[in-house]
Amino acid sequence: MAVKFLDWYAKIAVFSALVGVSMELFMIKTSFYGVNFYLMNLALELTSDASAAAIALAEWEWILR
Repeated sequence: MAVKFLDWYAKIAVFSALVGVSMELFMIKTSFYGVNFYLMNLALELTSDASAAAIALAEWEWILR
C-alpha cells in the first residue's frame, strides 16, 4: 500500500525542495542575511547583555563575508 503513493511523495519532496531553494536564492539576492545580522546586532547592543552577545555574534561574522 505504501508503494502505491510513492510517486506522490516523491513529487511533493521535489516540489518542496524547489520551493526551499528558490526562497534561499531570493534571500541571498536581496541581502536578507546581511540585513538580519545587522538588525540582530543592533537589537542585542541595546540589551543589558550586549557585550556578551556581541562577542558571541562576532565569531559568526565571517559567514557574511
